[in-house]
Amino acid sequence: MKVFLIGVTGGSGSGKSTVVDRITKAQPDSICISQDNYYKSASFISNENITSYNFDRPEALDLELMYQNLVDLKSGKAVDIPQYDFVLHSRKAENLHIEPRHVIIVDGLMVLYDEKIRGLLDLKLFVDTPADIRLARRLRRDIQERGRTVESVLDQYINVVRPGHERYIEPCKAYADLIIPEGGYNENALDVLISHVQNLAGRL
Repeated sequence: MKVFLIGVTGGSGSGKSTVVDRITKAQPDSICISQDNYYKSASFISNENITSYNFDRPEALDLELMYQNLVDLKSGKAVDIPQYDFVLHSRKAENLHIEPRHVIIVDGLMVLYDEKIRGLLDLKLFVDTPADIRLARRLRRDIQERGRTVESVLDQYINVVRPGHERYIEPCKAYADLIIPEGGYNENALDVLISHVQNLAGRL
């Protein structure tokens, strides 16, 4: 079976998930794989010392396993991918079984950073959102979903997230086929994108 791989990247809180959600709803035979699942376990981390570990760097991710999983999916093979617990900062015991689909979306901070993974992608998207909006979204998410404090989120953002974004993520705009300003709020860009994906999927 032919598999069309779409990579979606952008800063933390940029609205990548909204873009992915719109594509998957418009394209029934699609599935999303989050790069977040490929974080390496760091169970020694707690909310008190979280800024001592840098999640916003390529070395924090198992990019080799992600690459191999994507190669297998693009070849029409099913894969078992890891799952990550962001409260305990470690991989869960259970893997997630993924069957190949005609359209597979890969969502994550470093999706366009790694040259080998980038080379597998048929369409590369960068979600571009102002830093203040990204910070506000990250603050709300980490407090509500990951049990974090305001102080720890802000410390991590200033010391780790922002430098990581400037070093690893922002330069990846140069590799994108399409840059989407304002993410899920850019209805015109999303309409064009979804129409393009549906057209390509129809040829598979």
